[in-house]
Amino acid sequence: MRNMTDADRTRLRESLVGNFLLLLFGCGVLAFLVAADRVNWFSIRPATGTSIAMARSTEAADKSAKKNPSTEKRITVAQQPLPETPLHQ
Repeated sequence: MRNMTDADRTRLRESLVGNFLLLLFGCGVLAFLVAADRVNWFSIRPATGTSIAMARSTEAADKSAKKNPSTEKRITVAQQPLPETPLHQ
């Protein structure tokens, strides 16, 4: 192995740092492009097992209601919009 001067070491170190920064920039651009294509990865999802079970139970109830149309869907007062009153002019 040959002896390296300080100038050679500095040049090699700068070259390695430059290549590493270029690699880091490329990985950042790739991560941005993947994230821009997969927006649903950043949506809010249930975090606990209980909330997952509750979310799945509502999906199961919706599916069973679609399969069995004889079950009536009850509309409560909170779900039903109030009729509009005429405006006094």
